Amino acid sequence: MKVLSTQLPDVKLIEPTVHVDSRGFFLETYQQDRYTHHHVGPYFVQDNLSLSECGTLRGLHLQWPYPQGKLIYVLQGEVFDVAIDLRVGSPTFGQWVGEILSAENKHQLWIPQGFAHGFCVLSETALVIYKCTDFYHQETELSLRWDDPEVNIDWPLPLAEPKLSSKDAQAPYLTDISKSHLPQYNEVIL
Repeated sequence: MKVLSTQLPDVKLIEPTVHVDSRGFFLETYQQDRYTHHHVGPYFVQDNLSLSECGTLRGLHLQWPYPQGKLIYVLQGEVFDVAIDLRVGSPTFGQWVGEILSAENKHQLWIPQGFAHGFCVLSETALVIYKCTDFYHQETELSLRWDDPEVNIDWPLPLAEPKLSSKDAQAPYLTDISKSHLPQYNEVIL
């Protein structure tokens, strides 16, 4: 597998080794020793699966003080997957990176603790799976508005307006979130 740095050094794009023959293909979606060697993990406790239709935007979400690192990949369809550094004091605080993940390219995105995550669906539908390093804690989940001008994500939305959950549609802007509710750069272990 190849592990590539992104514009945010702690977020990694992973290109698994794919073995293709006349029957189809085979790949390892996760192997603990190999991923831990590349600072992905070190372990996962929960898998999540979502099915979404074209134009759906899920996110931007972060948990604190029960942070989740996430390993994202797409089983069917295509998404634009985004990570935003929300670690107060980080040299890349408020910056984002986005990658196309699809069933065709089989890429994965590692999003460490302290980063918000979201994606928009570019294909007719998308089946997205992600492994998490901590359990979901609804009471500590933070949301960030998808169109925050301070973050300025360049979403390649297939529709004029994304399909949002009511929670995501009402998410605050970064300037409205107290920095005391966000992870501190020195508190997050990657």
